[in-house]
Amino acid sequence: MKLRPAVSCCLIASALLASTAAQALQLGENFRHRLEQRRAERGERNGASALQEVQVQGRKVLVHVPAGYDPARPAPLVLAFHGGGGDAAFMADDSRYGLQREADRSGFIVAFPNGASKLPGGRFATWNAGACCGYARDQGSDDVGFARAVVSALEAKYAVDPRRVFATGMSNGGMLAHRLACDAADVFRAVASVAGTDATTHCTPSRPISVLHIHAHDDDHVLFDGGAGPGAFRDQSSVMNFVSVPETVARWVQRDQCSGSPQRVLQVAGAYCDAYKSCAGGAQVQLCVTDTGGHSWPGADRVRPGKEAASTALDASATIWRFFDSQGPRSGAAPR
Repeated sequence: MKLRPAVSCCLIASALLASTAAQALQLGENFRHRLEQRRAERGERNGASALQEVQVQGRKVLVHVPAGYDPARPAPLVLAFHGGGGDAAFMADDSRYGLQREADRSGFIVAFPNGASKLPGGRFATWNAGACCGYARDQGSDDVGFARAVVSALEAKYAVDPRRVFATGMSNGGMLAHRLACDAADVFRAVASVAGTDATTHCTPSRPISVLHIHAHDDDHVLFDGGAGPGAFRDQSSVMNFVSVPETVARWVQRDQCSGSPQRVLQVAGAYCDAYKSCAGGAQVQLCVTDTGGHSWPGADRVRPGKEAASTALDASATIWRFFDSQGPRSGAAPR
């Protein structure tokens, strides 16, 4: 049946309006992200953070060397991976993550690598964590190889304790941390993920490895009980049907051959942490849950406009470092 000209015109007009609205929404998101990035960069120029830039495989890596760093005493190294659609400068923003402050307090080097991006300056980057996410996954970006190369480049430039190299990340960056535990346990002593569950398609760690997972119960992006929530990428093909938090922890309990029930190691108003301590090779699997905070970094001073405030029940940066600091020897030959 043929549509009358007037009806056909209305349908075409509606489709054009919908397309224009979607483009306007994306432009608005792009503008807001760029504005936030410029604010972060302005803070760096004003001395708010002392960041050095290193190029690895054509990508930017921002490095913060802690106050009191002594080249004669190798320091621990933490790689911090930004969320999907972010970049290195965004993850280095201490008002959102606080990792540089924690590095200064605790004496570790923290590096912020940039994900894979088709845009100038590495903006709106993602990580290939297996089944997620976006451009990096679709292009088959070798982000495990990139992470290894970053560690090697930083070990050549700074005094790094090779037995105390760790990885953490937010959302898609946290998913990459899980993948590094699977595919680069010879490099990383332990990993921690915030708001990013296991997205690997296969996982055979070369040794038992300690894993910390932090998640808000009301996360509206990566849902606690599994699936992509309403806050995730609007293009659902860019993400996946996210694995639940309980399943993510159960996988690591199995991989690390943990036995017995978890122990409650932290209980405060609005948050708790449970740990499996009887695991092979001295590894530990720990889960920390906040009641609120949505898809954010607990303890952050600032979140994206329009998003729920971060939980104040837990300081993710301090919690992550305490976990890392409790893992493995402080010096000597690398496990790899």
